[in-house]
Amino acid sequence: MSKTPAMGKTPALYCDQRAWRELQRFLPERLRLTDATAPVEEFWDWRGHRVHLDRCPNPAAPAKVVLHHGVGTNGRQMSLILGAPLAERGFETVALDNLGYGLTQVRPGTTPSYDDWVDLVVDFLAHEQSRDDRPIVLYGLSAGGMLTYHVAAKAPRGTLRGIVGMTFLDQRDRRVRDETSHDLLTARLGAPLMGLLARTPAAAMKYPMSLAGKMSALANDPGAMKALMKDRTSAANWVSIRFLDRYLNYVPAVEPEDFDTCPVLLTQPAEDRWSPHRLSLPVLSRITKVPVDTVMLENAGHYPLEEPGLRQLRDAIADFVTKNTAETVRR
Repeated sequence: MSKTPAMGKTPALYCDQRAWRELQRFLPERLRLTDATAPVEEFWDWRGHRVHLDRCPNPAAPAKVVLHHGVGTNGRQMSLILGAPLAERGFETVALDNLGYGLTQVRPGTTPSYDDWVDLVVDFLAHEQSRDDRPIVLYGLSAGGMLTYHVAAKAPRGTLRGIVGMTFLDQRDRRVRDETSHDLLTARLGAPLMGLLARTPAAAMKYPMSLAGKMSALANDPGAMKALMKDRTSAANWVSIRFLDRYLNYVPAVEPEDFDTCPVLLTQPAEDRWSPHRLSLPVLSRITKVPVDTVMLENAGHYPLEEPGLRQLRDAIADFVTKNTAETVRR
């Protein structure tokens, strides 16, 4: 399976990639995958794109957890910290690489936007439901947290039994942009400029995420940051101006005041230097029609590599999934 030219020499499968193997050296030994314990790699065709999936299959599992990365990570990095640990707790997990990230092969000649990210996940959940009727919970790390909300707001009612975010960042909020952008100048001037360029042929131009966001705060371990910033499929990725503009200005199908789709859980790293707890409050404080809970992950950074936060992340999500899918399981 060859990659598109834009992806260069990126391997087609994670079993052939070194980047995640280098990163997992900074994880507790119990979380380090081997060729024997790594997820099964699959591809799902969506509108001419080949979407890479990391699946830990378990036909007997009572529920599925779908994992989504942020703008500085990829699906295999989700499998490392959460996919495999939740599989050990008895759930089926699948981590996807959205358009432009990880090992997903984007259809040549297209310039995906953030809207496509949302639509892809909505359709993927429908695809999973066509395979079997087990309940699904959606997890998102970093920018993937708000994506879980955007997906839940747009998907048909009953698609999800719950959403979990490592953070819920509404980039329409100036306070959020100011704190999560690379710098204040980028937040105040870069976003409007992206909006203007997105309406021209320049929309397809690529821009490094490390200059758009505070990528230097992705992980708290300097060695892990060095490994991440060498990986063009995650932290060192470049995205289109069109994607950035839509990411910054996406309007959800339902605003938080009216959201009544499913319970919400925030799993907030306590030592997050990129998106601290207060930045999720403008969204979560407005959700009052469904339960909203928060679990703080001790000693953990934005991409959590630290204990006890990693165990707390696994346990909190396992409990959340069990609680919110138990009724379906009893039936």
